[in-house]
Amino acid sequence: MVAYDRLGFGRSDPYPGLLAADFVREEARSSLPALQAQLGIARMILFGHSVGGGMSVCTGAALPEVVVAVVTESAQAFVEDRTLAGICEAEKGFQEPGQMDRLARYHGDKARWVLEAWTKTWQSPRFADWTLDAELRRLRCPVLAMHGDRDEYGSRLHPERIGSLSPGGGEVTIFEDCGHVPHREKPEAVLQAVTGFVGKLS
Repeated sequence: MVAYDRLGFGRSDPYPGLLAADFVREEARSSLPALQAQLGIARMILFGHSVGGGMSVCTGAALPEVVVAVVTESAQAFVEDRTLAGICEAEKGFQEPGQMDRLARYHGDKARWVLEAWTKTWQSPRFADWTLDAELRRLRCPVLAMHGDRDEYGSRLHPERIGSLSPGGGEVTIFEDCGHVPHREKPEAVLQAVTGFVGKLS
């Protein structure tokens, strides 16, 4: 298993400027192919949480000969009012004392940039029409779309859209009484869903 920090996040180098409007697709065009080539990975099953799920879909569409399956968790497939409302609430929450310190534990002195890159990009008018539709229709591998029924950043319309538009076959799993981070809130259920999905791959 390989996990990495995107440029600007975690322990990676700082990102030069703000995120571009096509940052989800750019990850599939540059970072993931470079990582795959550097590590010499011949076949990949991609697992992406939240926006990482969208990046996994885009990479699967861009590298069909390498990506054999995609698993998304709490991924956004389009810009929904519920997504923007959740981001707005989170932005207010980070104004409370100590909240930026919590973010800095994961991102160091890049914490302020991380918050603004997330909130300002999604709230930007240039991002309003963004969707994963084109990439989903180009996917040729199986997809598992997992989502919590109480996800504050997106309704079940997102996994349903991911599942229905994936020509390679899309499965949808909804976790009950679960928010945006199922791997923390429902770890056993997530493991069971992923294990069952991967077990069916030929």
